[in-house]
Amino acid sequence: MADPARSASSAARYGFTDAQAQEVLRGAGWWTDSGPEETATGVLVALARTPDPNLALLTLDRLRAADEREWPQLADELRVNTALRARLFAVLGCSTVLGDLLVSDPGQWRRLASPRLTAVGDYDAQLTEAVLADDDLLTGTDAVAALRAAYRGLLLEIAGADLARVVEPELGRPSLVGTTRALTELAEAALRTGLLVAQREVGHDADGTLAVIAMGKCGARELNYVSDVDVVFVGEGDIPVATRLATALMGVVGQACFEVDAALRPEGKAGALVRSLDSHETYYTRWARTWEFQALLKARPVAGDVGLGRRYAELVAPMVWSAAEREDFVIDVQRMRRRVERHVPAELADRELKLGRGGLRDVEFAVQLLQLVHGRADATLRAASTVDALEALGAGGYVGRTDAAELRESYEFLRTVEHRLQLRGLRRTHLFPDPDDVEELRWLARASAVRSLRGRPESEVLTAEFRRHARRVRRLHEKLFYRPLLEAVSKVPTAALRLTTQQAASRLAALGYLAPDGALQHIRALTTGVSRRASIQQALLPVLLDLLADTPDPDGGLLAYRRVSEALADTPWYLRTLRDEATVVDSLATVLGTSRLVPDLLVRAPEVLRLLGEPETLAGKSPEEVSRSLRAAAGRQADMEAAVVAARSLRRHELLRVACADLLGLLDVSAVSAALSSVWTAVLQAALSAAIRKRAAETGGEPARIAVIGMGRLGGEELGYGSDADVLFVCEAADGATDGDAVRFTTAVAESVRAALGAPSQDPPLVVDMDLRPEGRSGPLVRTLESYRTYYARWGEVWEAQALLRARVVAGDVGLGDRFTALADSLRYPQGGLDDAQIREIRRIKARVETERLPRGADPTTHTKLGRGGLADVEWTAQLAQLRYAHEVPELRTTSTLPALRAMADAGLADSDDIEALVDAWRLASRARNIAMLVKGKSLDQLPASGRELTAVARAFGQSADDDPGEFLDGYRRTTRRAHAVVQRLFYES
Repeated sequence: MADPARSASSAARYGFTDAQAQEVLRGAGWWTDSGPEETATGVLVALARTPDPNLALLTLDRLRAADEREWPQLADELRVNTALRARLFAVLGCSTVLGDLLVSDPGQWRRLASPRLTAVGDYDAQLTEAVLADDDLLTGTDAVAALRAAYRGLLLEIAGADLARVVEPELGRPSLVGTTRALTELAEAALRTGLLVAQREVGHDADGTLAVIAMGKCGARELNYVSDVDVVFVGEGDIPVATRLATALMGVVGQACFEVDAALRPEGKAGALVRSLDSHETYYTRWARTWEFQALLKARPVAGDVGLGRRYAELVAPMVWSAAEREDFVIDVQRMRRRVERHVPAELADRELKLGRGGLRDVEFAVQLLQLVHGRADATLRAASTVDALEALGAGGYVGRTDAAELRESYEFLRTVEHRLQLRGLRRTHLFPDPDDVEELRWLARASAVRSLRGRPESEVLTAEFRRHARRVRRLHEKLFYRPLLEAVSKVPTAALRLTTQQAASRLAALGYLAPDGALQHIRALTTGVSRRASIQQALLPVLLDLLADTPDPDGGLLAYRRVSEALADTPWYLRTLRDEATVVDSLATVLGTSRLVPDLLVRAPEVLRLLGEPETLAGKSPEEVSRSLRAAAGRQADMEAAVVAARSLRRHELLRVACADLLGLLDVSAVSAALSSVWTAVLQAALSAAIRKRAAETGGEPARIAVIGMGRLGGEELGYGSDADVLFVCEAADGATDGDAVRFTTAVAESVRAALGAPSQDPPLVVDMDLRPEGRSGPLVRTLESYRTYYARWGEVWEAQALLRARVVAGDVGLGDRFTALADSLRYPQGGLDDAQIREIRRIKARVETERLPRGADPTTHTKLGRGGLADVEWTAQLAQLRYAHEVPELRTTSTLPALRAMADAGLADSDDIEALVDAWRLASRARNIAMLVKGKSLDQLPASGRELTAVARAFGQSADDDPGEFLDGYRRTTRRAHAVVQRLFYES
């Protein structure tokens, strides 16, 4: 006799833990005293694969006991029929209710034995046949019982096909879409059959009287196993009769199959159950709220009068696809989603598959909102099914391919888990099991085809997958659902979304485009074709056109956008960033419609575009960080040419970053100057290092120490976008070298730096200007420190001492540079200050500069550099005070203008109000000069007198579109006039 313990152990190997399992197997003929019956191994393996082997086996034993005469045939069939085995065992191990159905009606197992299950097109015929008796329709409880049995039989087939892969993976299974479509077809057939019974009970035909409109998941063809079926009833003619038909239908189907919910009708449960078509039209036109149009997105006639149902669909469709034009439409939809979420109990929020954060509603609301906003102009998005709509949104470029694929994957995972939970007891549930309920989690994991992974049990793997998908859904929901671009698109009239029509040209003209026909050509160039790129542009351009219309130069901005788009056509993230980041689109429109310089830079430094959506990063980089990065990148290059190319590239990036932050009002003029000066300094440092390496390699050594001294605006760290770099080169012979060797070496290095940086480029020029050296252009490019000392001691003039006020070390040997600045200190901060003759000389030079250098025809009231109260006025005033008093006021020993002015006030050299007037004028003129270059695209000292360039400058200073740009000029003149009066007193009279 076989060892019972051994037999039990063998049974446990197949997953049976129930004490009765071995006896049940023996009773079924699949187990002997020595273990599994030889031909039953496949049966036992299949049972072991079910979600709950014990439940499946015990239910199978109940089925055997319920019809012992049929059992031998079923047992034999299970040994050979793989499809039956997979379907039946999966159902028995997953659903207690469907197991009870099989036990109560044992013959139902034959439904699962056929290679081909009932086709969805035959559902109507089967359900209708079930409610017929002697060619007459059943009514009352007989009809309900017959319809219930037939409905559940077909539901059994759908579940069997759906679950078969759980037991036999090689069989495959219908997709989620296939399952939900079959469930929907079954529900529709039940409604039509229920209506037949209702007609028999009421004694009136539905034709010409009643149409049944499916809503919600039924309308979308994506029903669950257990779900209310949302409907709306439309009547014609005798409405009371139509109401009786609808009521009878709801009663029959509600008792037999599922609840029929008509709460989505006008006025909800408080409204009439059945309304005429005219009544529906009146309600939706006058009183319907935003959510009702969202619900109508899935409306579809499924039963009753075909013509009436079609007319209803034709009535509501235009209302659905114009709903996004309603005021605050997007905000209303977002608010409704938040309201739904708030109703989920806090303790269940993390387990709620449907309504919680990262649940199914997150997917559905995001998809529907995108459909309703963009579907006005794109009919390909007008799909009722969530999966179909998501696929269309991805194909059309409204959602990124990866986002669409991930969202669909997560949606299908959550729906699958929801289906398995509902199949367990055929009850409506959306609650993921408690994390502590390991057995329930294990069953659900196996039912969902989730297996153990790397030693982790199925329950842990399923929980981790659920959390991963929920997090992903929430992330993508927030990215898509709260995308600011949606609200902007919703505010564009539907006609304007059709970009190439004549109406679009008229609208462009009304928006302020001076050449609407030209604008249409740009639009056609960007949107023509069926490429994904064209589709995304079609979604973006309506909003972008509105945004550009608010800029000073819409036509120029659109042309610039086309240039940038064509240049970046092969940059994979470009359009994706614009589609997903509304802040980027808004900022891009502002800078393109304002500046001629930015588009040229953007084409060559596109990575900055991503920063437009990150204001803190755009404006928050420290000059020191930028300088280190630039020097490091250039230092890694093997030769000078490559080093200069790397330095130019990073300089271009920084120039564009600073320009965008400046135009968007994120940086003040001091921060702009510091950033530009820092990057110029880093470029010089990188170029100098590369030039020294190159020359040393050619000559076999470095016979000199070299320092580069920044002068002018570079020395004062007050560079603008178009500023040159004024420098002096200082050298000192290295050990064993002569001064002549040092000068020749340094001269070659200096010429190499100047040539490399000054080479023609599409970027703003990098001009290294050495004209402030002793003897100017006629003097040597390079001197030793002692040569400088000798020159200044013998021949130095007061203007050269003034020039040295801004001298600071910017590159090269720091020790040598410090010795040079120490030499400069004795000249620029002379003991005893200036004598009267020197003061008169400086005043004379300034007057001559104003007379000779102010361009002919220039307006002295708006010339930012040499005009009255402009940069020169303020700077000469500060520098004169430095020359006169810095020897006794250490705070005046600075290379920058604003600290020098502040020191004048602190030392009592000028009234604080006067100093504030000078500071205001200097800041205003500096920024105006910078903005004028960004607007014009080239260096500009004269402010525009009128036109779009003046408007652009004024708007960059914060004026609104309704303000007169002439007011900006008036304000500029007031500020500089006040400063000029102070200059007259402090510079000429003090």
